[in-house]
Amino acid sequence: MRRLLLFSLIVCLSACSVKRTIVQKPIIFYDDRMELTKAYLKDRYQLPAETGEIIPKMIVLHWTAIPTLERSFQAFVNPTLPNWRPDIKTVSGLNVSSQFLVDQDGTIYQLMDENIMARHVIGLNHCAIGVENVGGTEETPLTRAQLKSNIWLVKYLTEKYDIEYLIGHHEYTLFENHPLWLEVDDGYRTVKSDPGASFMEKVRRACKNLDFKPLPATQ
Repeated sequence: MRRLLLFSLIVCLSACSVKRTIVQKPIIFYDDRMELTKAYLKDRYQLPAETGEIIPKMIVLHWTAIPTLERSFQAFVNPTLPNWRPDIKTVSGLNVSSQFLVDQDGTIYQLMDENIMARHVIGLNHCAIGVENVGGTEETPLTRAQLKSNIWLVKYLTEKYDIEYLIGHHEYTLFENHPLWLEVDDGYRTVKSDPGASFMEKVRRACKNLDFKPLPATQ
């Protein structure tokens, strides 16, 4: 127990003491992507969609399962889904994306505005800021540098927005009966394992003082 507390303290101090910058690396966001974004908000969540804006209430951490920054970026950059995602293309042609992408060396890239909807988590995109992490496979596991940057970014975003929940992508279905859950199709689900229980445990431990609400199934 002492070792876990010491690890948490070291990670937290390291994450808070190192000055970090957010590098702008925007994905393509012309009229076609905005129209697809507004259509997603309307069709999937039955929400007004004049602007594509969201009110962030949660942060969702992910991994890309892609080994490099540029290949991960290329997966998000285009407005429409590539042919290799037939599992979700019938729901919407809007490409997956997230507001942030963290490289293996800990560099934080901002791909799009924090308050514009990104497609990264079923049922909750309308209220969630997504943080993707490069890697996540056995060959390219998430790094300590990424852990520190995720902790820093969570703290940074919580200072800017009224964030109520911090979750891993693998935990999203716990919200199915929650007021924030708005997906209209009961059959539209995908099985996720990212970013893993261990990674989330370390981030939560370092961010314990932020007093996020517990996940619905643990209330």
